[in-house]
Amino acid sequence: MIIGVPKEIKVHEYRVGMVPASVNEAVAHGHTVYVETNAGAGIGFSDQDYIDAGAKILPTAEAVFAESEMIVKVKEPQAVERAMLREGQILFTYLHLAPDPEQTHDLINSKAVCIAYETVTDDHGRLPLLAPMSEVAGRMSIQAGAFALEKSKGGRGMLLAGVPGVEPAKVVIIGGGVVGANAAQMAVGMRANVVVLDRNIDVLRSLDVQFGGDVQCVFSTKDAIEKHVLEADLVIGGVLVAGAAAPKLVTAEMIKKMKPGAAIVDVAIDQGGCVETSHATTHSEPTYIVDDVVHYCVANMPGAVARTSTFALNNVTLPYILKLADKGYKAALEEDKHLLNGLNVYRGQVTCEEVSEALDLPYIAPAQAIA
Repeated sequence: MIIGVPKEIKVHEYRVGMVPASVNEAVAHGHTVYVETNAGAGIGFSDQDYIDAGAKILPTAEAVFAESEMIVKVKEPQAVERAMLREGQILFTYLHLAPDPEQTHDLINSKAVCIAYETVTDDHGRLPLLAPMSEVAGRMSIQAGAFALEKSKGGRGMLLAGVPGVEPAKVVIIGGGVVGANAAQMAVGMRANVVVLDRNIDVLRSLDVQFGGDVQCVFSTKDAIEKHVLEADLVIGGVLVAGAAAPKLVTAEMIKKMKPGAAIVDVAIDQGGCVETSHATTHSEPTYIVDDVVHYCVANMPGAVARTSTFALNNVTLPYILKLADKGYKAALEEDKHLLNGLNVYRGQVTCEEVSEALDLPYIAPAQAIA
């Protein structure tokens, strides 16, 4: 198969779909890999590094899209990239379609085979291709929140850890999954006062054991969310409903009642955000203020630590890239029900139920679509 790796063009996005080591593996399997010039420059890989790994360098994204049977990216294709997709071409990347009708309609019109990292599953009901970026974003969220709490950024002027004689900040984490657990780990390490809310008792039990009482684990209800959000100095939104738009658990009314200068980091912003007042921001302008509450809502948080993130992502995507290339998408999807769950749009049809519900579009089961 001919695999194409274009340079990412989203604002301050430096990750790349395949590192040279991944290219080397694909070439060893007999595949051809085209890489756009400077695609890996943002994380320290030169064109020569890719050539040494067996790739062929092309001068433009247009050339990569035109020559390739499968496009491997990191972030969702931007409008100019979506216009380059063609019928039957495989697109393998993060998509986050539920809150993005414009992208969804463009992908439908392209009639490409669009497989989303974030809805691929495993035998344990987890999301293995989302997990490493959730780990990165969860850990980064505490860094970002500490930054947002600084007075010069509009925050309360608080140090998360406090100092002897001064109490630490209260960090409230909504969602105890991969993002929440990693955020809690960092917040505990910074000696904050940490509360995690989740609706899954087993998750709360696991976190209680993991942190040995250093984290207050609370069952999530509307009342509990409001109580702890209003007491919080920093709120981390780490809610995920696979493939679907995130539920708005923190309302605009709650924001109005929060402490002046409190901060929110809405990690769920890729799926539309779990805070009613959230809207996506960039690394260039990461924060804004609503009702004296600092909002950090960067939609590609792991892009700020692009080298770490790229390697973490490649570790989990490479086996699927090779499976798709070795077998062709139809056989790969038919043989692997978990990869099939990643199929979001297939030749003009929406094959992810959560996306169809969120955007009120016709749905066809992925197995039926490819039959």
